[in-house]
This record gives sequence, structure tokens and C-alpha cells, in this order.
Amino acid sequence: MDLLWPDTGRKAASNNLRQTLYASRKILASDPAAGSCQLASEDESLVMCPGGELWVDVEAFEEAVATARRAQDTAAYRAAIELYAGELLPGDRYEEWAQERREGLRSTYQGLLVDLAGLYEEHKEYGPAIEVLHKVVMVEPASEEAHAGLMRLYALSGHEVEALHQYERFRGALRREPGTEPNAAIRHLREKIEAGTFAQTKTPSAHSQSESVPEADKDNLPAVRTSFVGREREMLEVKRDLVMTRLLTLTGAGGSGKTRLALEVARELVGVYPDGVWLVELSPLVEDELVPQAVASALEVREQPGHSLTDALTEALRTKQTLLAHVLPNMQAEAARRLDSALF
Repeated sequence: MDLLWPDTGRKAASNNLRQTLYASRKILASDPAAGSCQLASEDESLVMCPGGELWVDVEAFEEAVATARRAQDTAAYRAAIELYAGELLPGDRYEEWAQERREGLRSTYQGLLVDLAGLYEEHKEYGPAIEVLHKVVMVEPASEEAHAGLMRLYALSGHEVEALHQYERFRGALRREPGTEPNAAIRHLREKIEAGTFAQTKTPSAHSQSESVPEADKDNLPAVRTSFVGREREMLEVKRDLVMTRLLTLTGAGGSGKTRLALEVARELVGVYPDGVWLVELSPLVEDELVPQAVASALEVREQPGHSLTDALTEALRTKQTLLAHVLPNMQAEAARRLDSALF
């Protein structure tokens, strides 16, 4: 009540809260997407989805951001960017309590895009980098960092004319803010491009230094033989769910594409998990007891004297950040669930 109605008397604020709770519960009860989620009072606190797992898009986004910045991998950044759901609470645009949070999330999103463009540039993938920075300009038309990055990328790609056009676009965006002019750095960049003296000046960074160190294999996923299109929404939903849970099961009718969907998501997330993404194929197994052995084989975990194989797997995975995908028919489902319960 103090947060939402700070200038209202106690009684009026209490009435407002009751009305808000009534409306919220009515909406949740009528929304199929909410499932069994309800608002309840517990120990003088309001709790959403008591006894169940509540998925919050902002929390999922921030967790993915932290993962991306640790991993410093383009796939991790793309996964985090996909989780940005747009401006926070657009229906409450002028509410002071949401404004600071909204601006902070927008700034984080823009920072992710700039960082991703930088990673692409270091790998000399100029096309994807340009595409990413155009998204920054769409959100913040007067972003000097984004415009300068686009100018540099166009010049590196051999499109100097387009780089100069980008400078003019930046000037046009600044004209909407009277008294604002391009600073010396971007003017100097324009002069170098126009004179044909621009050259890439690559400075050592954490990204480039790590590139010189060969990495061990981080996945055992099968090679892609055909293109995969038309299921972007499902892929995004799976990625979101993986951020908020340690155990995720895809179910559906045979032939509906569960395995392919899971593999495509896993392939895009290889860089997100520091200790790799590993596939365990359980379909060939004829006995449930062989499930732990198949998982241990994929992860190269050996059984220890005096301990079960499940204990060895638990110990090996305890300190690791790994995505383990297993494809299984119904006959192994219960055995896999038991193993998952032990591991997670």
C-alpha cells in the first residue's frame, strides 16, 4: 500500500488494495495461461502461485543477461536478447514506481545489443553486427555509440559510402534535440572514412585473448542435415523455461518434432553452458537399469568403488553448469525421471 498509494490514507489504501486483489484474482481465474496460479495471503504477505513455480519474464531476462556476460558467447547473448519482452508495463507508462525499473531494463537490453555487436565484430562477422546495432538505433535513435559502430562496420565491410550516410542519419537524429551536435570522436571517424584512411585498430580484449586458447569440445550434438524453420515461438518458449527451471520435459504425440525442437534449442545454447551441452540417446536401451550407464558414458563419468553410478554422476555434476538432453521413448520415461530426481 505504501508503494502504490503513498499519498493516500490508510483506510483508502486498504480499500484500493482489496479492489486490486479482487480484479487480479478475477483475471487469473479467467486466463487459461495462468493455469492454477492464484493470489493468496500467507503470513501477512501476498503470494502469487503458492506451492507452484512462478515464471517472471523480467527475472528470466536478468538471469539470462548474467549468464551471457559470464559466457561471453554470441549464442548466450542472443538467448538473453530474445527474452527481452519490450518496455516494462507499457500500460503504466507514467507511474513513477515503474519508471526507474523500465529505464534500467531498457538500458540493459541496449547494452546487450552493443556487446553482441562487439563480439561479432571481433569475429569479423560484420553483417550480423550491423543488424544488431540497427536494433539499438530503433530503440535509441540518437545513440552515438550505435551510430559510430555502424559507421565503423560499414567501413570495415568496404561500404564507405553507407558509413558516411550513417553519419548523416546520426546528425538528423540529433536535430530533434536542439543544441546537440556530434562529438569530436565521431566527427574524426567520419573524416578518416571520407579520406580513405580508416583502418581497423583492434585492441586486445578478454574476448580476443580467449580465442587464442583452444577450447575442448563442448557438445556431442549430431550434425545438422536439414534447415529448421517455422518454430521460432516454440524455441523461444523452451529457452525461457530453461532459464527458470533445472528440469524441463517436452511431451507430445509421436512425430510432432519434439526431438528436433530440443536439439535445435540445445545447439543454440552451447555457448550458454560453460561445461557444455550433451545428448544422451536412450531409445536403443532395452532395460531401465541401463539409463544411468548411458548418461555416464555421454559425460565420460566412471563409477567409483563403493558408490553407485548415480552417486558418481551427482558428484561429477555438482559444480558444473551443463545442459543434459536425453531423448527417450515412453518405456524409459520412468527410469529417466528417477535419475533426473536424483541428479537435480
